[in-house]
Amino acid sequence: MANVLLVDDDRAFADATSQLLSLLGHAVDVADSVKEAQKHLADGTYDRIFLDLMLPDGSGFHLLDYVPNNSGRTKVTIITGHPSVKKHVMSLYGMNVNYLIKPIDFDQLKRLFEGDERSRDQNVPKKHFGELIGESPVMHRLYGMIQRVASSDANVMLMGERGVGKGVVARAIHNAGRTQGPMVAANCGAFAPELIGSELFGHEKGAFTGAIARKEGLFEQAENGTLFLDEITEMPVTLQPTLLRVLETQMVTRVGGTGPLPVKCRVISATNRTENQIVDSNCLREDIYYRLAVFPIHIPPLRERVEDIPLLVQSFLYELNSENGTAFGIREEDIQKLLSYDWPGNVRELRHTIHRAYIMSNPSDKTLRIPDDFCSPFSRRREAPKQTALVGRTIDEVEKELIMETLRKYNNNKTKAAEVLGVSVKTLYNRLSSYGADNEDKTGKTGS
Repeated sequence: MANVLLVDDDRAFADATSQLLSLLGHAVDVADSVKEAQKHLADGTYDRIFLDLMLPDGSGFHLLDYVPNNSGRTKVTIITGHPSVKKHVMSLYGMNVNYLIKPIDFDQLKRLFEGDERSRDQNVPKKHFGELIGESPVMHRLYGMIQRVASSDANVMLMGERGVGKGVVARAIHNAGRTQGPMVAANCGAFAPELIGSELFGHEKGAFTGAIARKEGLFEQAENGTLFLDEITEMPVTLQPTLLRVLETQMVTRVGGTGPLPVKCRVISATNRTENQIVDSNCLREDIYYRLAVFPIHIPPLRERVEDIPLLVQSFLYELNSENGTAFGIREEDIQKLLSYDWPGNVRELRHTIHRAYIMSNPSDKTLRIPDDFCSPFSRRREAPKQTALVGRTIDEVEKELIMETLRKYNNNKTKAAEVLGVSVKTLYNRLSSYGADNEDKTGKTGS
């Protein structure tokens, strides 16, 4: 039996749903306003809350701040007549909040509570800051950095390969900071060059052809919150001085505007380029780099935290089962397949692999099957040259190539490269000296 709080001002709907819940063996309290629901939450503990969005004295979303922090025990179901709310709910509040579309029937409610039982049986992995999954040492170091920067208002630059989850980390920082405003996200590589100024800073009516009304820019929309600028290195260099001025003065002038407006938000930017690549390509001005990367964070690729793969698979599978009313599991031998792959597409590729396997699996089998050829065509293309790399080459040549490739992979960080290669830093320098490649300081810190 579950303790349920039903919050809805539609009396007929509330009475009918209460009866259905009682038939399922659950204890139900009913509230018809935000104020009454707050009293119930202050007096009792609930396993599930059914919540209407439109209440007489405010939005149902406001009640989410009153739900006790009890390690995910209390689950919230938004009751709505609009299917479009799904993505909004999931992006804001994660897996612990889902939704049902009116009208609700007995079978829907039954499947919902059966899903709760499955999630307890599956031991759904913990989401740090409501977003991040992983218990590996590198992820715990990342959590520590998030916690550290969350207590400040410093701008953050996220660096990492494609698919590592830079947007997810940005949401985690936003959540950890407990900001009052929203998180607003934008992809700088997706804007037309001639419109990016209007998108970021807004425009006044008549500022240019097609500007038929005043528009707030992303900085204004993110007031007292977080502005996430993905692919920041794709922003035109010509526009970067304007962005720099906004970051320095915390004032923005709309395109066609006559005066500056104050703005206040944390800026989290992201790029898949390394620091060396940023410098070499001149894609980001030095002065704006220092403004954006007050606190840089490097997100580890999936191949550096393979021990997190089973947890990620478990979470992805739980989401798919919850959304579709299924109960798929996965075999240990398939987990081993996933562990043996190097995941060049990172977490995004892993999620895609699980989703594809879910679609292809036989529903009556109840077991997810990972095909032998699950790697993507992009991975096969990257791996193809390696298949003939050893043919006709000496051991010394292969060793040199391995060392140089490892250094490139870790941005010339010799301490990290030596650790991965399983040799001492001194041995690594001796090898580099024999190749004529040792022209740097021998402290082991070069490139770190």
